[in-house]
Amino acid sequence: MTGRWDFVSVHRAGFGVQRIRRVLGLSRPGCYRGVAGAPARGERRAADDTLAAGIREIHTGHRGTCGVRRIHAGLRGFGHTVSRKRGERLMRREGIEGRHLRRRKRTTVPDRLAPPAPDLVRRDFTAAALDGKWCGDITYAQAGGTWLYLACVLDICSRRVPGWPTATRMRTGLVTDPDHSAELPVLMAW
Repeated sequence: MTGRWDFVSVHRAGFGVQRIRRVLGLSRPGCYRGVAGAPARGERRAADDTLAAGIREIHTGHRGTCGVRRIHAGLRGFGHTVSRKRGERLMRREGIEGRHLRRRKRTTVPDRLAPPAPDLVRRDFTAAALDGKWCGDITYAQAGGTWLYLACVLDICSRRVPGWPTATRMRTGLVTDPDHSAELPVLMAW
């Protein structure tokens, strides 16, 4: 939208504002308001270019690892009053991204040749009686420098959790074994 007003500002001496306005289909008040705002847009563009240079300097100073939050803090440290969203917009415009240092832990390697597991509940997650249907899930979290795996069993009727075994290794028995007395103690009781 501002490209139109910039075009009018640049070419108004050669063609006249009225002719350009008619060709582009712009309203008269909007056209003059846009032309009047051209200097302010130019100042804003110059300020954005100055901030972008500061962003590049901070980013290269941190060897390309810092993201929006650290860049925003660095800009404020240099005395720039800038919002985080403006810094984020300028980073996107300049193609600057922070480095994501977290690596995903791959816990499952699917066997592509194995047949899919049967859907025993047929996508019906309702139950009329207690302990009629159970469902579960398994997750992991880092605890004390090691990975801890948690399998949770949920009774579909009452939505209570009858058990949640934990282990330091992910194995099939964590989910399928009814007796988990050899595993780690339960971390929390609900």
